[in-house]
This record gives sequence, structure tokens and C-alpha cells, in this order.
Amino acid sequence: MGKVTGFLEIDRQVAKYQPASDRVRHFKEFTIPMSDSEVVKQAARCMDCGIPFCHGPSGCPIHNQIPDWNDLVFNNNWEEAIRNLHSTNNFPEFTGRICPAPCEEACTLNLEDIPVAIKTVEQALADKAYDMGYVVPQPSDTKTGKSVAVIGSGPAGMAAAQQLVRVGHDVHVYERESAAGGLMRYGIPDFKMEKHYIDKRVAQMEGEGVVFHYDVHIGVDKTVDALREEHDAVVYCGGSEKPRDAGIPGVEFTGVHDAMPFLVQQNKRVARENIDSVGWPSEPILAGAKHVVVVGGGDTASDCVGTAFRQGAVKVTQLDIRPQPPIREDKMAVWPFWATKMRTSSSQAEGAVREFQVGTLEFVGENGILTGVKCCQVDEKRNPVVGTEFIIKADLAFIAIGFRGPFENGVLQDLGDRLDIGVDGRGSTYVKAEESDYRTSVDDVWAAGDVRRGQSLVVWAIREGRQAAHDIDKQLMGTTILPW
Repeated sequence: MGKVTGFLEIDRQVAKYQPASDRVRHFKEFTIPMSDSEVVKQAARCMDCGIPFCHGPSGCPIHNQIPDWNDLVFNNNWEEAIRNLHSTNNFPEFTGRICPAPCEEACTLNLEDIPVAIKTVEQALADKAYDMGYVVPQPSDTKTGKSVAVIGSGPAGMAAAQQLVRVGHDVHVYERESAAGGLMRYGIPDFKMEKHYIDKRVAQMEGEGVVFHYDVHIGVDKTVDALREEHDAVVYCGGSEKPRDAGIPGVEFTGVHDAMPFLVQQNKRVARENIDSVGWPSEPILAGAKHVVVVGGGDTASDCVGTAFRQGAVKVTQLDIRPQPPIREDKMAVWPFWATKMRTSSSQAEGAVREFQVGTLEFVGENGILTGVKCCQVDEKRNPVVGTEFIIKADLAFIAIGFRGPFENGVLQDLGDRLDIGVDGRGSTYVKAEESDYRTSVDDVWAAGDVRRGQSLVVWAIREGRQAAHDIDKQLMGTTILPW
């Protein structure tokens, strides 16, 4: 905890943003960092709540010891706070920027809608670690003689690789793209997280002995069986990238796209990379001077909104089939779990028109080119309400309604029937591997992250990568010092 009476004396404060009129002119991060003294005050608000739900199952999947490092920050012991944070989280600069902070939802002070600014303190600690020179390679003093291959360099793959190399294994990461990070690099816009943070972690991991192999598509350029022959263990962290099929007529019109190619292309432009990408369309998708409609109400849809504004869209409309949620949730019914309530992202606050309880009937156009999106009001069961149809002008439309599993082209196709695949209630596929050990049906192959659990948060990916590393080390060595 922080100061005993801090939560009574100090108001909640979080980092501020650049004005929307300024930040839409660039793709850089726009959060204005708080001073050390301001961060200390926010850490002081952590109360002696008895049971800290913030780092329990309902709050932080990786069990960050939030009250501990809040207390350390309050006492200006930044070095020990940074060490404590890194003991549970390999990449706090990632989670401090792009995690939606379920820990704050689980904070006891959230019962009064004034939770401790946990995410703000975490990001400040992560950035302080770089400023103070604490993010350095931590190579193992001994080598085990064992070798592990990691397929995919997203947060799950990076976490697994770092944990395994630090206990002395020879670790090789295979990435189909030209740089590490997975959808953290190519799906998350730079205005939410600049990619030099990934580059710095990659440099740290290379200093620890991790070898990254880029532009290698496992299952296409190199078989999984070849990896199994070369290494003692393989962990598949390929992610869940296949867009969900919306089933909306008119998707063939020019101007209608899935969300991810749009985001991937822009991230590659910012990085000055060729926009061609494995598995995604290569024709340029640009929103400048266009009326844009985004179908979907989640984070990916919001990222499309912010990207479209920065490219110069005339108007951006976001369609959500769900009813508009309440401003304030019923705390006694949902706390300490994540609540459904009205939330406005920084991208939506830049001027998006949001339509709730609206169904998308079809994309309409002329001469094969999109001109509008036909919509209607829907009832509570999402059935169309007769007589409520209307058309929204659109030159460009994005479908952002989630993902339904990993691409088949690659590991899944290569292993075929040998790899057990599950299907969830929404028809999404995933690699079967129990959370107790992350082992798949193929000998010496583990799976972790979105490829196993389905589309989820970066913090869950880090957790699964760490836990898979724990079991791999135990399997290879008979025992492990890696935390679960």
C-alpha cells in the first residue's frame, strides 16, 4: 500500500493527452507524462484494502504485485519498484500502454469510481527503468545444452523466449514478418505504442542470447518437423489473426476491407517498410478525403477510427450492434470483474460518430465501387426493426468484428491431423493445449497466447508465454526455477 490516508487526501489523476486537433496530425504517442512527484502522489492512494483484488485473478492475469510497487514508489524507492514490477512482467512498457487495465476495474476504490491510477504508475515505472539504465541484458551464467524454438514473436513468444534464455537454454525465435512484435508491432497503431520499445526489448533479448530469424514462415518456408529435429522443444505462439466473417452482402465492392490489413499497412508506412505482408492484401488502403464507416465496437475498430482520422478522413462513423451501455455499472453486480459500461477511447474522442444498436444490412455501391452502408436499428436480440433502414455515405468501410483463429496456411496446415484443433461457441478455432502445461497433441510442441486461448489481451499473452516457459524448462530439466 502507499500512504495510509492517501486515498482520502489525494484525488485520482491520470496522464493527460495532447489536444485532439494536434494529435491527429501525427502517428506518435500523444500521452503527456506525469512528473515523478505526481506519480508518487498517485501511488500514495493505494489503500490498505485487506484483499488486493487488483493483482488477483479478476484483476491482473500476470499477478503484478501492485500494492508492493505502489508502496515502493510512494517511498521513492524506484529501483526496487522497477525490480518488483519486472519480476512478474517482462514488458511493462507494453502493458502500461496498451493493456485496458482490468486491475483498475478490480481496485477497491473503483467502488467509488476513483480507482488507483495503476496503469499510469506502471507506465511511469517502465519508462523510468529505461531512463535509469536498468533495462539491460541478463544472460544466464550457465548453459543447459538444451535448445528451444519459438514460433512467433508476439508478446507470448517474446515472453517465453526471454524466460527460457535466462535459465540457460539456447532459444531461437522464428518470425514470418521482417521484424519482431507480431500484432503488437503491426496491428497496434504507433500513436498507442511506438515501436522503438519493441526494438529495445529485442536488443535486450539478443544480448541475453536469443536468436531471431525473420522472414521465415514456419509451415511454408520451414516445416515444424524440421524444427523438432533441430530443437528439444517447440512453442507455437502464432496468434489469432484470421478475421471473423461478417456475412454482410456487398463485401466484394472496392472500398470494403477487413480491419487488419488497413492497420498493418499504416504501421509499415510509419516504419518505412514495404506494405506487402504475408497473409494480407497488398493494394494500398488509404482514408484520406473519404467518408469512412467502421463496423464493430471493439479495440480494433477504435484503432481504425484513429488511423483514419490521421490519414485525413472527412468523417468517420462507427457502428456497434450492441445497445449503448450504461454510464455507470452496477458495482455490486460486477465488481471486481471487468464491467460493461460506456467507454470512450482516445480515437473515438477525436470526432467519431458512434451509432449503437445498429445492424449492418449490406454494403451498397455503383460500378463495383462502395458508395454507402445500408443499416437498420435492431432490437435487444439483434433482430432488424422493420422500417428503420437507412444508408450512411461511405467511400471506405472496415469490418472489425474480431478474429476467428490462426491462419491455416502455416503450422496448422503443416501438422494437419496430428495437431488437435478446438472450436469455440462462436466458431473460432484454437490449438488445444491445457492451461496446466500448454502441451499440444504433438510431442515436444507447446502452444501459448492467442493461438491457444483465442483473441485476448497482451497481458494474457505474456502470462501464457511465461507459464509455457515454466513447463518447458521443467520438462527439459526435471525441475525449474521459473515462476508460474
